[in-house]
Formats: sequence, structure tokens, C-alpha cells
Amino acid sequence: MIGKFFLGIWHAINFSRRLILNFLFFLLIIAAMIGVFSTEEQPQVTQDSVLRLNLSGKLVEQLTYVDPIDAAMGDVFGKQDLPKEMLVDDVVNTINTAARDPRIKALYLDLRHMHYAHLDKLRDIAGAIESFKESEKKVFAHSPYFSQSQYYLAAHADEVSVHPYGGINISGYGSYPMYFKEALEKLKVTQHIFRVGTYKSAVEPFIRNDMSAAAKEANKLWLNTLWSQYKQDVANKRGFELANFDETLTQYVDKMASVTGDSAQFALKYGWVDSLETDQEFNQKMIDLVGTQNNGKRFKQISFEDYFASTASHDFGPNPFTEKVAVVVAKGTIVDGKRKAGMIGGDSTAALLRKARLDDKVKAVVLRIDSGGGSMFASEVIRNEVLAIKAAGKPVIASMGSVAASGGYWIAASANEIWASPSTITGSIGVFGTILTFENSLKELGVYSDGVATTELKSSSLSRGLDPKFADVLQMGVEDAYNKFISVIADSRNLPVSDVDDVAQGRVWLATQAHEFGLIDQLGTKQQAIEAAAKMANLEHYDIYTVEQTLSEKEQLLQDIFGSATMQSLLSASEDNAPSLNPIAHEGLNQLFYQVKQSAAMITQFNDPNNIYTLCTTCIVGE
Repeated sequence: MIGKFFLGIWHAINFSRRLILNFLFFLLIIAAMIGVFSTEEQPQVTQDSVLRLNLSGKLVEQLTYVDPIDAAMGDVFGKQDLPKEMLVDDVVNTINTAARDPRIKALYLDLRHMHYAHLDKLRDIAGAIESFKESEKKVFAHSPYFSQSQYYLAAHADEVSVHPYGGINISGYGSYPMYFKEALEKLKVTQHIFRVGTYKSAVEPFIRNDMSAAAKEANKLWLNTLWSQYKQDVANKRGFELANFDETLTQYVDKMASVTGDSAQFALKYGWVDSLETDQEFNQKMIDLVGTQNNGKRFKQISFEDYFASTASHDFGPNPFTEKVAVVVAKGTIVDGKRKAGMIGGDSTAALLRKARLDDKVKAVVLRIDSGGGSMFASEVIRNEVLAIKAAGKPVIASMGSVAASGGYWIAASANEIWASPSTITGSIGVFGTILTFENSLKELGVYSDGVATTELKSSSLSRGLDPKFADVLQMGVEDAYNKFISVIADSRNLPVSDVDDVAQGRVWLATQAHEFGLIDQLGTKQQAIEAAAKMANLEHYDIYTVEQTLSEKEQLLQDIFGSATMQSLLSASEDNAPSLNPIAHEGLNQLFYQVKQSAAMITQFNDPNNIYTLCTTCIVGE
């Protein structure tokens, strides 16, 4: 009797669960049909509007692929692990469009939700802001708080204001990786590390609890150069001396004492901002400039997303009749096999290059790189396709973004020319191998592995450990890989092997330094690299064609349904209603969680078939 009672309860619960799930499913289907068959109204841009550049998330070269259903459900249930990203090209093109649009009277940089961005990407957007100002339109920057990345863009505004209780945080650049040696020892994990390169510090997190002196020396050099570039750019725009930047705690404390610890007054006194304004005061200033909209309480404005949606041209695919410069983006860690956008798969990225090579209308290729490297084998698979494009008579230019180091440099080495931003992090020409075995970990749990094999070569495994003789073979393989790396560079760059070795050894450089060594041909933007590729191919009239992975019919259908504006409006959660945290604490927590996540992900991405990697782990810069 009791059993039947509980069985009845279980059936009732199970029925309710299925009923709710089916209800949600049919609700989504109805919403999807509305999204597909309804006519979506484009946002209207009223005369004398302010373009509110409310950037939110991380600036990237390529959007990470996210399953459209996951993205929609992430909005509904507030999942925070989905990437919030903005294409740099979208931001730049939107600002450039607004500069020519007579309906747009001013630009408002609302940067409070923009995450850390590398100087290379900030410079691209800053260039667009400067072009906007040349159209004799005003640019305003206002926020409760400016982080270092946010302030770089704000410094290019005509007027910068911060909340009277707000402030700025400009503290320079740093590289503080996490180290796991002691943790791995406690877990009884056996490390087998093989490397070449005095400065190849990628494996240090596994074998040390701190940064080596050699790594500190190398990192300090390029970080100081990057910091100098940031300071010079900001000082030029704000019209103050480089000495205005605080580089010692004593200096910072003395300045804060002069304003009794008031961060906003500090920003005003030392010229970082032009005025202190509440959001209401800033809103009224904008109303006085452009008037009000709708309810009469807000100044006439259109958000970045709405303006982009209303002005972006519809993508009907590449014109089959025009000659083209193809752009292939290689963003993320380089791994073996196929990967979706946001990570570089050796096979999948090579397939994009092959697609450009086999397209008769593509006359030149730009390989846009934003990667700290990864699998050596996958890097070589990609480089082989670069060589095949050149053999087909099409010039290839490698355009380096924020980072093109280790494997990122490997895939660039054989291009006809290498272009980079002055702030590109590159070099890190070194090789390492790593295998973690768990025989001691298993022993702690009372688990053992034993048996027989036909050869000694089969005796080593993750559960049994590594024979020292086999370790010798792996070390020889790593040394051979390093020799191949510097030989590839020497042959491609017409440099003596000894000269390459002198600037290699795993050492990281900024592009300005690498240019002096002959590792880079030109300093310039992606657009300049595209123009150079067109010139090399003798093209006067051409289209720019970004080669992207083709979605399957199922993926395209889901993208059309769940990516429609109507569906997004039905499912999206308002960011403005999200709980607010102290911005400094929020940014710090995000940076900590990101660093832990990146460190953990690094191990899972080690899938080279030969266990040999060319990867730069110190190329992640923190504010």
C-alpha cells in the first residue's frame, strides 16, 4: 500500500515535469514562428540623435561560436558562462557610419560594461573616434567609473566626466600567471616536462611556484614598452605630461592625500576628467544639446546595437563576379583537428585557407592572427596551406592582432609579408612538451596498473608513468621541433639561423621590437594589411571577403530562429536590471575567475599528437 502511494506520487511528479517541459517547448516554438514570420521593425534614427556607444563585453577579432539555443536559454536563465563579445570591426564600422550620417549629432561613449581590451583593439576604435570628430561632431565620455581600458577610449572624447562619487583606475600592465607545482605534488601527479628556450616559460606553471628570473626579465621588457605606448597615447590626447601617471604607491598615496582620499576629485585635479557630473546632470546636458525623445525625460539617442541593426547591410554572401581579398581569422588557442569559431583547429582553419585558395575570384589572402599558439602539429598544418596559397600564385599577408606569438608566429612565418600593430605581442619562439601521469595519484587511492606487452614501447602510460628512456626520446623530439621552428623562420624571413636563435629562445617581444629584428615587415592595421595584399595582387577594384565556416542546415535553421530580433526581445533579460556591484570589486572578481578558467582550460587544450607545443602562456596581459 505504501509502495503504491509513493509510486503514485512519483508518477504525478513525473507527469508534472513533462507537462512543464512540453509547455516551455511549445512556447518556444510559438515564439520562434513569430520570430520567423513576423516583419521586424528596424529601429528608427531621429534627427539630431546621439549615438550611445554602450559597448558591453569583450572586444574580439572573431565571435566565439555559441549554439543558438544555448544562447537563447542563457538569456532566459541568466547563464554567465556564455561569452559576451563584440567584433572590433562592427564597432569601427558603426562609428564610421555615424560620422557620415546627418541624423547623428554626437557620440556618447558609455563604456561602463566594456571589459578589458588589448591596446591593439582600443587603438582601432580610437582611430574611428578621431575620424568621427573630424566630421565636426562632438564626442562625450561619461561613467561612474573608468577602468584602464575604458579610459583609453574616453581620453579621445572632447569632454570626459565622471560621477562625483566615482573615479578611475589606471595602474599599468602586469603578468601574474598562476603556478601549480605544489598543487600537483599534493595530488601526486607526476610531471614530465621537455622544453627548449631559455625564456620559454610556458611550462613554468607546472614546475615552479613562482616566475623565474629569466621570465621576469623578458616580461618586464615588453610590458614596459606596452605601458609606454599606453601612456604616450593618453598623455597626447589629454595634454598632460607622462609624469602625471602614478607608478609608485608613495606617489599615488601623496596625491590621494591632497584630495583627502576623494577619487573623483583626484581625477579632476590631475586632469583625467574635465568635470564631475551625476547621471542626471549629464542627461540634462545632452537634452540641452539635442532635445528629448518619446517621454521627454531622456535625450534623443540610439544605442549601439539598434544603430548597428538599422545601418548594417544585409549579408547576401560574396559577390561571385568581383575579384576579392579574402580574410581568414585565426583566433584562440591552436589545437589539433576541427574547432568552431573562437578556437583555431588545425584542420578547420586550413580548410578556410583552402577555400580561399580554390576560389578563382580570390586574388590575395590576409591571415588575421590573434593567438598565443598551441599545438605545433596543428600550426604546421595551417602553415602548409599558406604555402599552398603562395604556390597557387596568390600573395598572403599575415596581419597580427593583439597576440601572434609561438604557434601564432609559426603560422605567420611563411606569409609574403607580416604586418602587426605596434602593440602586438609576438615572438615566444620556443617549444615544449608535457605529459602528466597519474601512477602516484592512483596509488594513493589503492589503484594499480599491471600487465604485459609485446614491446617495451608499450610499457609507458598515464596510469603507469613514463620510462626514462622514453623521456629521452621526447626531449630529442622537442629539440628537433625547436630546430625546425627557427629553420622555418630563417628560410621564410631570409635570416641566418643563428640570428633567429638569438631573438628566439622563447622570448616575448612587442611588434616594435620584433620589427627591428626582422621578424615583422611592417607596422600597421588590418585595413592597411588588406590594402597591401590588394596592391601585391595588382587589384584596384575589389571586395573584402571574410571566409567563415559554413553552418550545417540544422545550425543555420536554429540560427535563423533563435537569432532573430523578435526572438531575442522575447527571451532576453535586461542587462540594466542586473544587480550592480562595486565596479572595482566586480572587475577584480571577473579577472580572477577568468584567470583560473584560462589556466584550467590550458591543460584540456593539450591535444597535439606528438605532445609538442609552441604556446605563450605569459602573453595574457592584465590591467
